[in-house]
Amino acid sequence: RCLPLLLCAPLASPAAEVAELHWLAGHWVAQPNSGWAEEVWLPPRDGLMLGLGRNGNGAGRTGFEFLRISADTDGTLVYWAAPSGGTPVPFRAEHVVGQEAQFSNPDHDFPQRIVYRRDGDQLEATISTLDGGNPIRFEWRRSD
Repeated sequence: RCLPLLLCAPLASPAAEVAELHWLAGHWVAQPNSGWAEEVWLPPRDGLMLGLGRNGNGAGRTGFEFLRISADTDGTLVYWAAPSGGTPVPFRAEHVVGQEAQFSNPDHDFPQRIVYRRDGDQLEATISTLDGGNPIRFEWRRSD
């Protein structure tokens, strides 16, 4: 008897949750010290965001990573980072509010927390330990 009610009940949509991160989409660039850095995020589509980052200096490229955000089987958003194309490391969403998203993985050596914030045409990411120690901040300006 409960089945018809369950079929009519609204279901949480992973696509709708990922869609809350629409503000992350774009081409973001920076020129830290004498180098360069950029991060590119595709708009959310069908419950998935894809991104990539690369950086370098006057001598050439110094690093890159592949990124993705999608919902886990329990509906929690997960940020996957694959530095240098290596094995992806998951960071589960702690909160997504407005134009801020915080992800964590207490079992990872470093970083354990990743926080993205957007303010107008500026995007900031801070990586740190779980308690906020050893923070490293990245700042980009929207390029597109």
